[in-house]
Amino acid sequence: MTPQDLEHLRQHPDFIQLVRRKQRLTWTLTLCMLAIYFGFVLVMAFAPHVLARPIGDGVTSVGIPVVVAVIVLSFLLTAIYVRRTNKLLDPLAAKLLQETRP
Repeated sequence: MTPQDLEHLRQHPDFIQLVRRKQRLTWTLTLCMLAIYFGFVLVMAFAPHVLARPIGDGVTSVGIPVVVAVIVLSFLLTAIYVRRTNKLLDPLAAKLLQETRP
């Protein structure tokens, strides 16, 4: 591709839309994951007694299901990213590719 072709691609409305959608999705999910993770770390740092409480009469503490939830939520956010990308961003990228190919 020539520099003129690249500049034309950068100015294409579909490319601009693709970049904005991808950035919005990426930042939203990143902020969600950061809130989940740092929320967990803050609870561990400032209220460890909350996570150390046993569940029922057993020896398992509340912290174990919370840790599992953090891991499951990270997988869930990844699945959301993949689904949204496949549904919204990939078709737009394919359309843009078709329009800009010589």
